[in-house]
Amino acid sequence: MPLSPSSTRALLAQLAHFPRRALGQNFLVDGNIVRKSLELAEVDAENVIVEIGPGLGTLTTALLESGAEVWAVERDPRLHQYLEETLLPRFPKTLHITLGDAVELPLAGLPPERSRELFKIVANLPYAISTPWMDAVLSGPLPQRMVLMLQREAAERYAANPGSKAFGAISIFLQSAFDVAPGHAVSSACFHPRPEVDSCLLHLVRRSRPVVFPSANRDFIRALFQQRRKQIGSLIRERLPDRGTAWLAILAEHGLTPQARAEEIPVHVWQNLVQPPA
Repeated sequence: MPLSPSSTRALLAQLAHFPRRALGQNFLVDGNIVRKSLELAEVDAENVIVEIGPGLGTLTTALLESGAEVWAVERDPRLHQYLEETLLPRFPKTLHITLGDAVELPLAGLPPERSRELFKIVANLPYAISTPWMDAVLSGPLPQRMVLMLQREAAERYAANPGSKAFGAISIFLQSAFDVAPGHAVSSACFHPRPEVDSCLLHLVRRSRPVVFPSANRDFIRALFQQRRKQIGSLIRERLPDRGTAWLAILAEHGLTPQARAEEIPVHVWQNLVQPPA
């Protein structure tokens, strides 16, 4: 079972550790949310799981007790040491924990030969790294499924529909590779210390034919969204003066005029624009 708020405070005091807002250290203290995370991810003893920021090990312990093999990356040296001393002796064959930055190690050190197998990501994701980490994950290899605890604002960006203010480049990249399945709302009361905003368990299932955007195309699309209120025709003519006509022809085939804005273009149309026309 997860630590209660009082036992979490006691353990943090024992470790002389003060939760760091910069690292998104809000520790889960609700057993129902832990169970829901495993349920959505369909975790079983055959699974290889990547976890980001295990903290005090509440979710990690549940994953390991299910029989899954867990690869985790923790940035905080004190918490990393605590997990090595408490969890590693209990699960020496199935826990692999690395001290490091999740943006640099988006799959927590899972070896390349293992990442070609089916694996899942289950994580309480710090808000500050959510988008750069997701961008790294979407470069591939892709997990079979992801269940991510996110601040609601980040979850809304990932799942946003075209035409909404939340829709952006990361929405396109993620929805091209994953279907957004029903998730679960999470109250701020489920954490210690209590964050100022509510969170969401975002449930993502890899598409049967995922589209992975090459790095150059991701950079190009991000640049277009940096001027999201500008008409797409003007942006294309500025940035692709020799090739813009071909892009505009593709947009026209989908009923979009040069007056459309980037946020109004559906995900499937962006997929047709993966390679800038030669």
